[in-house]
Amino acid sequence: MIWTLFQVALGGAIGSVARFVTTTVAMRAFGTGFPYGTIVVNVAGSFAMGLVFVWLAERDQLRHAPLVMAGVLGGFTTFSAFSLDAFRLWEQGAAGLAVVYVGGSVVLSLLALGAGVLAMRGVMG
Repeated sequence: MIWTLFQVALGGAIGSVARFVTTTVAMRAFGTGFPYGTIVVNVAGSFAMGLVFVWLAERDQLRHAPLVMAGVLGGFTTFSAFSLDAFRLWEQGAAGLAVVYVGGSVVLSLLALGAGVLAMRGVMG
């Protein structure tokens, strides 16, 4: 159990740094008027989760799930930041943008996860 917790912690540190870098780059590229970084992270993380899930499961390597899925991808994706971004848009009077952001994030993330699953299943035959 201690080893599993260490894997999650190590992966979480890696994922958190990757999230910070990604959101910072997105803010510099697109500005701060809309939470582009968070939506990019959530969609990319969902796609990666689909890829990794199939990759590990098909190779009977789910023992690596704590490091990669719970750790790296759990640290990379940002549901709490997503919730805060949606709340702040709503609170700032941008209710329409908040709804688009929430709906877009959920739909795009689900589609990305599905695409990751299909892509990896296609690669693995």
